[in-house]
Amino acid sequence: MTESTNTRRTPRYRGIFPVVPTTFTETGELDLSSQKRAVDFMIDAGSDGLCILANFSEQFSLSDDERELITRTVLEHVAGRVPVIVTTTHYGTSISAARSKRAQEQGAAMVMLMPPYHGATFRVPELQIYDFYARVSDAINIPIMIQDAPASGTPLSAAFLARMAREIEHVAYFKIETPGAANKLREMLRLAGDAVEGPWDGEEAITLLADLNAGATGSMTGGGYPDGIRPIIEAHREGRHDDAFAQYQKWLPLINHENRQAGMLACKALMKEGGVIACERPRHPLPMMHPDTRAELIAIARRLDPLVLHWGK
Repeated sequence: MTESTNTRRTPRYRGIFPVVPTTFTETGELDLSSQKRAVDFMIDAGSDGLCILANFSEQFSLSDDERELITRTVLEHVAGRVPVIVTTTHYGTSISAARSKRAQEQGAAMVMLMPPYHGATFRVPELQIYDFYARVSDAINIPIMIQDAPASGTPLSAAFLARMAREIEHVAYFKIETPGAANKLREMLRLAGDAVEGPWDGEEAITLLADLNAGATGSMTGGGYPDGIRPIIEAHREGRHDDAFAQYQKWLPLINHENRQAGMLACKALMKEGGVIACERPRHPLPMMHPDTRAELIAIARRLDPLVLHWGK
């Protein structure tokens, strides 16, 4: 473990890195053909990179063998066209480290991990969280993104995140999805400075503009419409703040509907509607989206005409 020397001014990765959904057949098996088509669409739609095996990928429903198969399939199919972040979250430190090392060996550009947790009550103290990320860092030579999300139920203060950025070699990127994300980003950057190479937005871009104003250089959203999100990020980066606001205002109804109504199934519904994938079903026991919610999602999307609705037709 060594002191971080990352520079936030020249991040290795920035822009839009949406989550790739895991595609299943009607009976719940992996559909690797649709998986590859989803990846091709997301690259064609302007993604700067991709993330696999995240929560929006239904990673919690996959076996270890399936995780390995998806990782190998996606990385081989992408073939270096864009960088790929592999989520390696697990409660066990040694398992997370082994997953991360394996992802690096297969060509991952970065790994993303939530802090260790299990269920509604099993949490570990800061000392063990720090050691968890330090041991994963010692196992690899690629960046680590800490996913700070309510799903873990684990408070990660801005000061603690900043400390890990300064002290743990490969901890350099942070996906902030907690309430008050913009203020947390500001405080983390104030405390850690250049040790934070990549402060990122998440949560389906519902706080994107505020997070960009706070210093975010990347965003990890759902995978349905990267062609809508990318212009917002690029306009903001180039100082065209009125353009960024106008673009955000345009796409906000779809962003809101995904974040507050449709959730992780929005991406697959849009992809199925546009002929990208063969089946939009989640893996049991996750229920299908309510048909009225789906109909409203598609109606909102049609007003915006994202690539997803006609890529596969």
